[in-house]
Amino acid sequence: MSGKQDLSRQEEFKRATAGVLRAIAHAAPDVQVTYQPGPGGVTGKRVRLPLPTRSLPPAEMAKLRGAADAAALRLRHHDESVHANRSPARREAREIFDALEQVRVESVGSQHMSGVASNLRARLADECEAEGYDRMTRKDQLPLPAALALLAREKMSGLPAPAAAQRILDLWRGSLVDGAEGAMAEMAEAQGDQAAFARAARKLLAAMDLAEAEVEAESEDQEEGDEGEQSSPVQDQSAEGESQQKESDQSLGAQPESMQGEAAEEDAEETEEDGAAAEGDDKPGGPQQRREVVETDDSSRYRPFTAAFDEVVEADDLCDPEELARLRQQLDQQLSHLQGVVAKLANRLQRRLLAQQQRAWDFDLEEGTLDVARLARVIANPTVALTYKREREADFRDTVVSLLIDNSGSMRGRPITVAAMCCDILARTLERCSVKVEILGFTTRAWKGGQSRERWVQEGKPRNPGRLNDLRHVVYKPADAPWRRARKNLGLMLREGLLKENIDGEALEWAYKRILTRTEHRRILMVISDGAPVDDSTLSVNPGNYLERHLRKVIADIEGRHAVELIAIGIGHDVTRYYRRAVTIVDAEELGGTMMKKLTELFDEDAEDAWQRVAAERAPAIA
Repeated sequence: MSGKQDLSRQEEFKRATAGVLRAIAHAAPDVQVTYQPGPGGVTGKRVRLPLPTRSLPPAEMAKLRGAADAAALRLRHHDESVHANRSPARREAREIFDALEQVRVESVGSQHMSGVASNLRARLADECEAEGYDRMTRKDQLPLPAALALLAREKMSGLPAPAAAQRILDLWRGSLVDGAEGAMAEMAEAQGDQAAFARAARKLLAAMDLAEAEVEAESEDQEEGDEGEQSSPVQDQSAEGESQQKESDQSLGAQPESMQGEAAEEDAEETEEDGAAAEGDDKPGGPQQRREVVETDDSSRYRPFTAAFDEVVEADDLCDPEELARLRQQLDQQLSHLQGVVAKLANRLQRRLLAQQQRAWDFDLEEGTLDVARLARVIANPTVALTYKREREADFRDTVVSLLIDNSGSMRGRPITVAAMCCDILARTLERCSVKVEILGFTTRAWKGGQSRERWVQEGKPRNPGRLNDLRHVVYKPADAPWRRARKNLGLMLREGLLKENIDGEALEWAYKRILTRTEHRRILMVISDGAPVDDSTLSVNPGNYLERHLRKVIADIEGRHAVELIAIGIGHDVTRYYRRAVTIVDAEELGGTMMKKLTELFDEDAEDAWQRVAAERAPAIA
């Protein structure tokens, strides 16, 4: 009876929250409000809110109300076409631009609704505590989009940031570049006008020296003013295309890497132009051709500028046990949504593996274990000799599987969540079959180069410096560690500040060297990524295909040596042009089924080879 009352209370709360959302947004009833595990979001006229629990504690209700109010204010005060026209192309700049726009709609909507303001502030305080802002001691631990959003919120609302974020924000306040404060003041004055606010936000991006924010944006403003706020059909079509693309990105929970690769190439061109002007070239400002990087042997050879700041770290060393437990709990809540489908596939894989490990017998032997099934023949004819049998094991080689997960920023949202869930279920499944599983992740320690780039600048910006960012390779589960000990570590993938750039070539080399040290006869390395390697800092001062060329070379070396079986799964990006054995999926939800299918195919091939070997051995005896 209590369970039914809790369920009824939960449904009433969900209906009331959806009704309030539509009322605040001044939205028609056709706005769809759904409740799903994970973070919320707005896509067109669809609003996704976190799924509440049956018990509905007060803290959870306040958090859910805050998420609903934030979505309602975005529907009411946000114009997607204006936003798309002003949105920069580069990924990091676009994330900042999106975060600032969300701050604007919440600030505008909170001015005349104290209840909404209270809900939003409670939600923000909870997020700051959940992300561990109070434990951060270095500026680079707080992502740039989050830092600028909090500082802009203070400026626009006139209220201080939550207590958990005050210490880390003080570090950011003292390091803002010239022009940033003025741009934020202009944003606060223009927060009621989205177009004017977008222009001020672009000025902030220009002050932060991001590639997309150049004089090009201001000249477009003047042209639009001269034309009486009229836009050409080409611009309208481009804005509509960008709007549709953003909706598609949000529905998948990640940016398609094919688009990301194009943006990265454009970023590389723009950043190199900036570098040319800084070094004294004769073309300061205005449209410039891309500065060609001379293809010498030194420039084409892949190398890190410095490896002093790279790290290989255990997952539980990146955050404290309390936060790790909270992230694991969040992953468990989302596991319940997909566990049924993936678990069926996992059980199918387990049955196939166990079937290949079943034992067989050799009969009609002169010694061994007495074959009691044939005793009746001996009793019927005492002259027949006793027969024996001997147990033998099928040719199932001991196996280790290494899962290498892309932890780049474009995996944020649904893709990284699904990847963590699939790794969790796959590790449990293979462990039951005595197959060792290792789970690894790769990202970088910072955006825009980190300490490696700072050292490069200090040394006078030598040409063709090579890889110019600090690597972070994460060990979520060693092959010899049981799943029960490493299960909490997988929740770290959901941590907001973890996902940054992706340098696939060196990560693949690292995973390959690790699995080569294993003593198992069969080694399988599965790579899960959503696109080509992208690191803005490296690509801005090296040839445009620098990282991709290195990745191809590493893959060719691994596949040519035949010591490890290499598989790749691409999420929204064609990885078949890199890997010989690869598959591309469009939706992250397909990841679990694809992982199980590819592993099943591998083990089926192994079983077929074993059967053919046995048949070849028996053929002479039969003849």
